[in-house]
Amino acid sequence: MADQRRQTLTVTERFLRDQPVRRRADGATLVSLFLLALLIIPARLVLSFVPMTLPPALVVALLLGVLWVSGQMVDNVGMGKGRNVVRTAVALYLASQLATYGVATRRWLPTDELTVADSSIIRITSMIAVAVFVCDAVRTKERLDRVLRLLLSCAAVIAFVGLVQFGLGVDLASYVSLPGLRVQDNGYSAMESRSIFRRPTGTTNHPIEYGLVCAMAVPLGVHYVFKARDDGTPYKRWVVCLALVGLGALTSLSRTALLGMAVGAVIMIITLPRRRKIATAVVGGGSFLGASLVVPGLFGTLRGMFSNIEDDPSVKARTADYEAAWEQIDLNPLLGRGFGTYLPTKYTILDNQFLLTLIENGYLGLFALIGMFLAAAFAAIRVRMISQDEQLRSLASALVAGVVAGGIASVTFDLLGFGVATGLVFTMIGVTGALLRVASEERRRATAAVPRA
Repeated sequence: MADQRRQTLTVTERFLRDQPVRRRADGATLVSLFLLALLIIPARLVLSFVPMTLPPALVVALLLGVLWVSGQMVDNVGMGKGRNVVRTAVALYLASQLATYGVATRRWLPTDELTVADSSIIRITSMIAVAVFVCDAVRTKERLDRVLRLLLSCAAVIAFVGLVQFGLGVDLASYVSLPGLRVQDNGYSAMESRSIFRRPTGTTNHPIEYGLVCAMAVPLGVHYVFKARDDGTPYKRWVVCLALVGLGALTSLSRTALLGMAVGAVIMIITLPRRRKIATAVVGGGSFLGASLVVPGLFGTLRGMFSNIEDDPSVKARTADYEAAWEQIDLNPLLGRGFGTYLPTKYTILDNQFLLTLIENGYLGLFALIGMFLAAAFAAIRVRMISQDEQLRSLASALVAGVVAGGIASVTFDLLGFGVATGLVFTMIGVTGALLRVASEERRRATAAVPRA
């Protein structure tokens, strides 16, 4: 009888072993849902049944915030806990936003500014929720890898849509129509022009935002091409993704995108192994020359954007109102006048997020914003210091490049005024925190496995 029971158990174990394992939805699944809503659904589409401007990605982000708070209250859902430099920096940034909102709404504000302040605190809180959720809910490098591969693939889709706009003048995003969503007019044209070229937007709201999204994805493309080669898996799809986002950044005709891509390239070349430094430099330079040959006049246009920068009308427009901006800063230097209350339609457009943050959130808000970028960069650098896994070290380099590109873009672009770019930046900030958790856990296990003398 015992032998028969043992044989029955063996057959059952073999049956269960041969069955495909169905993975339950986890934090990475929910983050993937957010990325699809953020990057694939055109940014002009918002919920039609609510009075405020509410994109689908914002709804998902708020849901992630609720789930994060719920997960912190229990111990059986696998939510990361304990100290993390990224989560601390994001918490300080949230505190600065809440303090500014409290002070701003306590005093009198015009109705239009108060309305925007209310919606802006919801928007920035939801983005903060995304960062902390990614940091604590994506717990393994395999799931983190899945999230980042999806991010790169979505960025490649955006780049493809933008390249069709650039080359053919056809806006594929305008053909997207989903139940429950309506088109929100944001005052920007889907295809502006610079020199003799169209400036694409992809599924984003603005060519600069489109270019920055593509530029931040380029380091990830480099990482996954090398990773696939090392793993012996198909790598051509990642080469295609890299080519799309790289060409998308170039054809955006945006100084912000070019500066971000250049900074990212320098960081990658510095941190990559020697043989990969050479390959990255050669492929990057060859791609730029190839794009210039395929698109006649592109190189001259890009060169003119920087060679005549002092006389460029767009640059003059950006700096003309700085004196008035400093007058606003002096009125409320510590906590600012209120996030979102410096309306471009009422005052002026400031293509400098750090300067705009000084006006709206004061010096405390500015220090918190810069601190968040620095904390994310530190987390990724820390991963390179403590991890022996070359894949994690390479991914950390790509994340440093992407986050720093977003930080540099804040000097030439009002980053937090554009939902897609803001969502991508906060996602990557959260990813650096998650990567540090993964590397720290692997180091702890490796240390525990070493026998004591």
